[in-house]
Amino acid sequence: MNSSYVNMGVGALLATLFVLKSVSLVSGAIFSSEAPEKPGFTIVADESAGSGGAGDKGAAAKPETPIAQLLQKADAKVGETIFKKCQACHDGTKGGPNKVGPNLYGVVDRPIASHEGFGYSSGIKDFSKGSTEKWTYDHLYHFLMAPKKFIPGTAMGFAGLPKETDRADVIAYLRTLADTPEPLPDANAAPAAAPAATN
Repeated sequence: MNSSYVNMGVGALLATLFVLKSVSLVSGAIFSSEAPEKPGFTIVADESAGSGGAGDKGAAAKPETPIAQLLQKADAKVGETIFKKCQACHDGTKGGPNKVGPNLYGVVDRPIASHEGFGYSSGIKDFSKGSTEKWTYDHLYHFLMAPKKFIPGTAMGFAGLPKETDRADVIAYLRTLADTPEPLPDANAAPAAAPAATN
């Protein structure tokens, strides 16, 4: 084999590599894209529920503020705005209709699963203990955080309100939907234990 063939082969290889690198650089310059100033969609992971992994051992869960304290600063007007997302399924007017969910006029301190003419799910009926349980401020607070977690078997498809201030504002608004609003709980009283979810 002649050395000129070797030289030609090496030259062809180097020329090919040069062309490929040149094409790569030119196409990178032509088709480059800048990162957007603001992402179009941000995925926020819920890190509040620990996975039980090694990284969770040092993380202490933030204690929740009692609803009695939150209601002292709650804003019913803000709650009315948040409640608009509930109006697809609930009416809040006196004598108003049941919709996908029951009418919520007078819901604060009303016996659970007791609104006339509404067919409640078995989960809500079981939780009501034959209508002896009422929609207390504490029950509403925990139910609005995660309905299906608090009352398994409920037909309510709403994911919940994770921010405690949003829940307090909505409850402050629901309190106004009554002939005589229920008295606010004593903010100085010892906090009630979180109501146990049914199974």
